[in-house]
Amino acid sequence: MGLFDRFKKKGIMLGAPVGGKCINVTEVSDPTFSGEILGKGIAVVPMSGSIKAPAAGEITTAFATGHAVTMTTEEGAELLIHIGIDTVALKGENFSMKVKEGQKVAKGDLLVEADMEKIKAAGYDTSVIMVVCNMDAFPSVKCITGKDVMPGEDVIELGK
Repeated sequence: MGLFDRFKKKGIMLGAPVGGKCINVTEVSDPTFSGEILGKGIAVVPMSGSIKAPAAGEITTAFATGHAVTMTTEEGAELLIHIGIDTVALKGENFSMKVKEGQKVAKGDLLVEADMEKIKAAGYDTSVIMVVCNMDAFPSVKCITGKDVMPGEDVIELGK
C-alpha cells in the first residue's frame, strides 16, 4: 500500500448481505441475473439464512413470498436482494420477512430469515444475489469476488 493510498476517496461501499463465498453475479445459473439484465452485482453461496441490510436505507419492496427485498440506500442506490434461484415457487415456505415497505434500516439489520437447509433439500440453489438496479446513476460498479466474506464485509464499490 502506497503512502497516500489511504487518502484516496473510496466510492459507496455495499456490504455482503450474508456470509459465504462471494462470486460475480455472472456466475449464477439464472440467465436473468447472470446476463446482468437487472443490474451488476454479486452472489454469495451462503453459510447461514440470516439476510442482512448491505447499507443504510429504506425498504422499497418486501415481497410477501419472503424470497426477495428491494431497498434504496441513503446514497440512492436501488438494490435487489434475491434469496436463491427460482425460490418464488416456494410461495413463502422457509422464508420469514423481518422488514416492511417504507421501513428505514441500518447496515446489518436483519431483513429475512431463510431456512437454507430446507430450501436446498427442496432442490433449489440457495445463492443470495444482490444487484444494483439503477446502474445509470452509478456508472462504476466494482465487485469484490472470489473469496469468502463475512456479513457486512465490503463486496461492491459504487462510483458516480
